[in-house]
Amino acid sequence: MGAKQLSSSDIEGDPTELIYEVGDKVVYPHHGAGAVINKEKRNVLGLKREYLTIQILHNGMTVMVPVDSANEAGLRKVIGKTDVRDVIEILRQEETDMPKNWNHRLKYNREKLKNGAILEVADVVRNLSLRELGTRLSVGDKQMFDRAKKILASELMYARGLDEKGADKFLDGLLKEIGPVAAANKMDDAT
Repeated sequence: MGAKQLSSSDIEGDPTELIYEVGDKVVYPHHGAGAVINKEKRNVLGLKREYLTIQILHNGMTVMVPVDSANEAGLRKVIGKTDVRDVIEILRQEETDMPKNWNHRLKYNREKLKNGAILEVADVVRNLSLRELGTRLSVGDKQMFDRAKKILASELMYARGLDEKGADKFLDGLLKEIGPVAAANKMDDAT
């Protein structure tokens, strides 16, 4: 297809320099985007540490993350409006090879989500969306697809200034747009 391959470092920067404050919009890998709602010192197991309390958007869960290990946990700030173009570019690229075996594919996609990088999440969403066009998704693939879509939509919501419903609609619209293009490309490749 000739599209530029983007890496997560192209848009997500160096997380070692981040300082988080109450009100920051952040992404916690495997859970999605949320907001820092509290920053406090706590004594846990005799050790006094500063913690961030993050409320995850799509499920209302709250997560406490020690500030001094936030980077190791993969916490990062939400991408900006201009970075949304890079995500859309990933969604429009052709499907990448995934393992054929469903449980290997599940593990492969789980690893991509666990790293929390927006471009990796977009890659999972695109691949499973395109796979769904050609075949019925397994139960594991369907659950992974739904989870990845929620994670991606939650970040797009903050990045584009949308509400949750608007972000879901935006992502679904993008996926409907790429489906016919991908099908046409497959037909061109087959001839």
